[in-house]
Amino acid sequence: MTTKKNRSNTFQRFWRKLGPGLITGASDDDPSGIATYSQAGAMFGLATLWTAVATYPLMLAIQEMCARIGIVTRQGLTGVLKQHYPRPLLYLMILFSVPAIVINIGADIQAMGAVTNMLFPEIPAQQASVFFTAVLLLATVLLPYKPFAAVLKYLCLSLLLYLVVPFWVKPDFSEVLYHTLVPTFRFEKEYLAVLVGILGTTISPYLFFWQTSMEVEEVGARRNTVMVDKKLITEMRQDVDFGMFLTCLVFYFIILTTGSVLFPEGMHDIETVHDAAIALRPLAGEQAYWLFALGVIGTGMLAIPVLAGAVSYIFAETFGWEEGLNKKYYEARGFYAVMALSLALGLLMDYAGISPIDALLLAAILYGVTAPVLIAMVLHISNNTRIMGTFANGPWSNAFGGAALILMTAAAGVLIYFIVV
Repeated sequence: MTTKKNRSNTFQRFWRKLGPGLITGASDDDPSGIATYSQAGAMFGLATLWTAVATYPLMLAIQEMCARIGIVTRQGLTGVLKQHYPRPLLYLMILFSVPAIVINIGADIQAMGAVTNMLFPEIPAQQASVFFTAVLLLATVLLPYKPFAAVLKYLCLSLLLYLVVPFWVKPDFSEVLYHTLVPTFRFEKEYLAVLVGILGTTISPYLFFWQTSMEVEEVGARRNTVMVDKKLITEMRQDVDFGMFLTCLVFYFIILTTGSVLFPEGMHDIETVHDAAIALRPLAGEQAYWLFALGVIGTGMLAIPVLAGAVSYIFAETFGWEEGLNKKYYEARGFYAVMALSLALGLLMDYAGISPIDALLLAAILYGVTAPVLIAMVLHISNNTRIMGTFANGPWSNAFGGAALILMTAAAGVLIYFIVV
């Protein structure tokens, strides 16, 4: 009895320490990301499983740097860029990043509406989209920071649904292990496009902005002192470690599911999460179908506030507005107005007849252009001892951050090549 109680207390302590890192990592597996991973599995089977292992240290390095910047400077990433970089460069980042984030919001809203209609045909997809948008806006505006952050943390548990699905599929585990540990490279346009899509989905600029700003809010909510100590940095790293591990684990299992079920049956033409769920139903069974679909709704409820919040932080820090989810709506009207506008514009994409596939392609292009530049800035800030003091980067952060920069630059080049050719 005592042992069980101790284990329970240990888990509770660990759970309380989790925050921005967990939410950031989990939000990366949004409906748009699920569509990308499903497409990878359907098109190439298990051949891309290794990317979950390869991207983990890269994501970890970048998000840890962003979190450390927020803790040390007590500013969001936009505020730090505004202070230490030329304004035209900042405005250029906003010009490319904000439309991509809004498009991402729209694609996620559409996915949630489509999946709801699929599960409950009597509910029109557009009505479901309006409902989810309204609920998310009200929750974001009306809930105080601590309850709101707690809701987001528990929504992260919806990702665990994807860890269950493969057990109904029963894949060949020797093949799974091989493709997990041995990278597969194919110099084919479709395969390279999928790799670029996975990189763009896992290392997305909106995560950089959100992570940095949320660390500022989290420290403000948890501590009265402004001192940065090793304990605070260690807790942040544990949080980021777990959050990034979770996102990679989930995208690994999504590729495992679709690669084990859809690919062998020749069902390679998967473009949306709606397509993936429908294709899984006759092959993997009713339980897998429901778990996959409900996971889409849960991850959308988690990711959309993160996306909209990132836009709000960007504008508030750029123009010096009051900001923060810890403030009432009347204390930060501009901040919440931008959030509402982002959600409204995303919802309008559904009524404008914009295809989620076309929207995600445009978002991928914009993310691809901005990600290398932002990573370079994050690396520069993290190595600047005038800004970071004794908490500047160590060799491992620079090694993996540099690798992320090289890969994202290469991915941007490949993406531009595909567009031109």
